Amino acid sequence: MSSEGAVPYRHLPGDVTPGTLERLLWVVVVLALIADVMTTFVGLELGLSESNPAARGAIEGYGVVGMLALKAFAVTVGLVCRPLLERPYRPIVPAGLAVPWLVAAALNVYTISAVL
Repeated sequence: MSSEGAVPYRHLPGDVTPGTLERLLWVVVVLALIADVMTTFVGLELGLSESNPAARGAIEGYGVVGMLALKAFAVTVGLVCRPLLERPYRPIVPAGLAVPWLVAAALNVYTISAVL
């Protein structure tokens, strides 16, 4: 039995293709980035501190511009590495960016709610 000629996206639900999934995940990346940055700065305004040393240094040195530059660097690395993957596996790039940022935003919301 050989997997040659197999179409990997047949396992995706409905008519979802890897391209459609990837586009959706890039939208999630943008939303996750916004959520993480916004909740981080709300928390900082409430007197909380940034626990990520790289982000803390960027924020302390350059404020929101530093945080956005850090996020832009991460997105750039993802975009540069994306062509190295076969087309069906490219959605892993935006997923790899979105998931940690969504988790960070959720933790930020939880921490903010604990101090309010």
